[in-house]
Parts: sequence; C-alpha cells; structure tokens
Amino acid sequence: MPFTGNSFDATTGAKTPQTTLAPRYPNLTMRVLIRLAAAVAGVAVIAWTQGVSSRVVKPQPRGKASGLPFRTGFVDVAAEAGLTHPVIYGGDQVKQYILETVGCGVAWIDYDRDDWLDLFLLNGTRIDAAPVPGVTNRLYRNERNGKFADVTEKAGLAHQGWAGSVTAGDYDNNGYPDLFITQYGQNLLYRNNGDGTFTDTTAAAGLLRPETRWGGGAAFADIDRDGDLDLFVANYLIFDIKRVPKPGQSGNCNWKGVPVNCGPRGLPPDRHQLYRNDGGGKFTDISAASGVGKAGGSYGMTVVPADLDGDGWTDFFVACDSTPSFFFRNNHDGTFSESGLERGIALNEDGMEQAGMGVGVGDYNLDGHLDIFKTHFADDTNVLYRNDGKGNFDDVTIQSGLGVETRYIGWGAAITDLDNDGLPDLFAVTGNVYPEIEKRLPAYPWRTPRVVFRSLGLRFEELFDEAGPAIAQPHASRGAAFGDYDNDGDIDAVMVNLGEPPSLLRNQLPAGGVHWLTVALEGTRSNRSAIGARVTARYGGKVQAQEVASQGSFYSVNDPRLHFGLGAAAVADLEIRWPDGRVQRLPQVKAGQILAVKEP
Repeated sequence: MPFTGNSFDATTGAKTPQTTLAPRYPNLTMRVLIRLAAAVAGVAVIAWTQGVSSRVVKPQPRGKASGLPFRTGFVDVAAEAGLTHPVIYGGDQVKQYILETVGCGVAWIDYDRDDWLDLFLLNGTRIDAAPVPGVTNRLYRNERNGKFADVTEKAGLAHQGWAGSVTAGDYDNNGYPDLFITQYGQNLLYRNNGDGTFTDTTAAAGLLRPETRWGGGAAFADIDRDGDLDLFVANYLIFDIKRVPKPGQSGNCNWKGVPVNCGPRGLPPDRHQLYRNDGGGKFTDISAASGVGKAGGSYGMTVVPADLDGDGWTDFFVACDSTPSFFFRNNHDGTFSESGLERGIALNEDGMEQAGMGVGVGDYNLDGHLDIFKTHFADDTNVLYRNDGKGNFDDVTIQSGLGVETRYIGWGAAITDLDNDGLPDLFAVTGNVYPEIEKRLPAYPWRTPRVVFRSLGLRFEELFDEAGPAIAQPHASRGAAFGDYDNDGDIDAVMVNLGEPPSLLRNQLPAGGVHWLTVALEGTRSNRSAIGARVTARYGGKVQAQEVASQGSFYSVNDPRLHFGLGAAAVADLEIRWPDGRVQRLPQVKAGQILAVKEP
C-alpha cells in the first residue's frame, strides 16, 4: 500500500497530501512492507510536529559491565599541538536559522607527501555580523613532533564562508591529493600543485553553479573504473534566508515546546549531483543520465563511497536527515539505482526515518563485509546495520547493545579498532543544535561528551572514564576524522567544536601486548589515491575488510591509510583488490609497520 503523509511548504505554510515511498520504491520486500505498516501510526503522529526526526525512545537497560580492562584512553592535546583557532558557525547563544546549526568537517590529508598526516580544518561565518577577522578554513602542516604549523596563507587555502564538507583525492593523478569543499553558496575545488600550494580550479573544472545551493556531503570515487576520480555531491536542502520562517512560526520550528530554528522538515529538499571526470582537469555533470539526479525527497548529508554489495564497483551511501537515507548501487554502465529501502538501510528496523548525520563504515563483526554505523538525533539510538555481503542490511542496533544510549545528538562516527585488540570499536562525537534550549530543558545541554562503544565480539559496551579524560569533555562537536597522526600505530582523532578550537585526541595505547598493521596504498593503473581499493586482512583466525574512502564520519576525511589492530597476531595475510578489480596477495606480512604498497 502507498505510504502517505503531509508535506509542509515553508514559504506558503500550505500542507499538501503526498504519497512518498511506494512510487519511489517499486520493489518493496515483504519485510520492508511489514515494518512500514507497523510504523505508519507513529510516523503520522510525529512526522510534522517538529523539524527533525526522532523516535523518542527510552534507552535499553544497561547490563552488567564486562569488567574487562580497556588498554587505552584519550587525552586532548589540541592546544599544545598548536590548534588554537576557533570554529565560528553562526550565533553562539541563539541560532535563528538551520544554516547556523549544521557545522562542518575536517580532513587528514598528507598534502606534501612526506608520510605524515597534515590537517585541513573547515570553518564558517556569521549571519548578522561582519566577517570575523582570521576566521577561515585552515591547513596545518604536521611538524612530526606532535605539533602543527599553520600554512594556510602560503598554501592559498584561506577562505571565509559557510563551509560544509570536504573530500580529498588526486583527481588529476599528479601524485598529490586535491581538495573539494561543499558550501552554502558556491562549492570549491582546489588543485594541489605539489609545491605546498593549491590553486582554485572550480571554474576551469566546470564545477561552477549559476544558482545558490547548499552542498552537503561529497566524495571522490572512480565510478567507471577508468583510472580517474569522479565526484558525487549531495545537497542538503533549498535555503532562502528571506523566506524561511522565524523560530516558533510553525510546527517545524519548535522542539519540545521551545521555539527553535526551522527545519529540515518544512524546507524543500534538494537533489544530488554526479560529475564524470573527463581527464584534463574537466568534469561533466551526468546527474540526469546516471540516475542520481532522479532521487529526491531526502535531505542529503554525509556521503560514503564504498562497494557495499561486493561486486567490485563503487556504490554511494548517503545519510539523510529526518528522511530515508539513500543507497545508490552502481550498475556498471555509468548509471546508479537508488535502492536504500529495499536493501534495509533507508530506515531503521521499525520502518522509521531517523536524523542521519554521520556514517562510519567498517567490518564490525569480522566477516569480510562492510557494515554501517550511523548517528542520529537525541531521544533516539544511533544505528548499526549488518551487511550480508550482497548489499542487504539488517538493523542490529538493539542486539548489539547500542540501545543503551539515547541522550545525545550524534555527528562524526567511526568503526575502528581503538585498542588494537583485533576487534573494531565504535566512536561518535556529539553536540546539540539548539544552544538556547538548555536554560529551559537542562537535560539537553548544548555541549555533550563523546561516545565510545568497546567491542566484545558481536556486542558492544559503552565506556566512560575507562576511555580517558577527553571522552567525557563536553563540546558541541560536528565533523571528526580518525587516523594515526603521530605514526605510533594507534588511531587518534580530531574533531570540530562549534564556537571553540578543535579537539585533537591522542590515543594513549601503551606499546607492547598487541600488534597492529597499517597499509598505505598508491594506484598506478587505478587512481593514484587508490580510493575504492579494498584490503582484506586475515590474522589470528579473524578476517577483516576495509576500503579506502574519500569521505566518512560527518563531512570529513579519515586517514587514507588502512589501520588494522591485530591483537596477539604478529603477522597477517593481506588481499588487496584494486579499484579496477585486479587482486594482489601479500602473505605473512609482519605487524608493527606502515606498509606502503604500490599497485603492480
């Protein structure tokens, strides 16, 4: 049966009946139909009474703690590392518009190819005030001693505006990673010149847009396996500050009885774009021809390129805010089919929309398939989707133990092994979107802590003091990027904090006791960044798959090197599937090294 509801037009105030899911998803399975039927009543009640989607669920009871020691913890070393500039994004005390709430991302990028991760940090601006001097996107060079040097001006990357997400990849195959930034307004493409400087090539590449749009997530990926990187751009919603209602002027501008900024519900969703790399630094918009531009009705946020169905071709998962998320399956002929609902990752297990923001991709259950961890709004759980290896997913949130935490709004996320025990853990940063409600609703503070779930195998348990002092520190965080910035064999993290400098969380894992292996890939026939390459590691009776991706977490770029905790195993057998489909095997690779592999 069709699933119907009302669509609210923010510019006219009119409500019109809308049939949404059945026409968009003609191949609904019985499982999905049953979940939808069970959820219709709940959707009808909450769908248009507030601007964001939340199931308003109570947390599951916490079981008895395992008592197992967690061998590591995190400390915030941002100040001593030289990361002292704040991220400004709209008002600090009140946010009148949704534009001020979303925030931005951050990227680990080895821009100078010295084998140490550098840092590119996005920034925003103000709506009603004059631009704040010194508030700009910033590039920091890793000085290899725990400190970073600000090289923004020298690199030519100073820019002020409403930056959103970043993706990194070598689109011209000159050996140096380039940057693409989405914004409210005009997106930006920067070519890495290989000498420490970047050139704005947005216009030359054919990526200028005549209209103002609000770019969400974006990702470089080789969709046609021709050896160069194409570009997927999600758009969040259509935003006109002159026409958006003020806080409290509709049901979509109210949260728990408190007037707040409007949206995303009630504001028109935008459609998404796909650009083919034609070589010579040029891109062609193939949104319509590829089918990507046909998918509408959802507010696109983080984009992750990954082969989710195991056929050797890169697909795209788009986390969507308060609407069904998208899975664009690669049809191998330059076209994509949107099949998120049929494959089980558009909604949760109750058939409910969630406020999807951040995405972590990894192999949490060690079966060689890529699973998905997605963050959501307060009064709801983050969700964990298990992949059957063919791109069909099951929501295993409750049975995995994640239902115990519903207090916070989640953003940046990762499936990554924090303690190198060979079992990937879960990490999420959090932060509210309404700074003004804390005075009336103290249970929903503006600044909130980080969330760490340690893997016990197929279940997780939430850690608090055990994960180190930086986890409990409250911030209004957004983007987060995970990687080994000090090359000591464990995963660190950097995160955007609105109204404050970023946090740099150094992993304090002691040497000895467990092993690790990091794999740094470089393409030759494939794209030089090796985006889309998959490494499957076998160690100590376990198997784990990871892929090189150009965006993840929330609007951010993780370390392009793939890090494997190996536990007690001192060696691993590696299988590398390069983006063009060829397979390379490396047996008995010794642990404790950053292994550089160039495509044969």
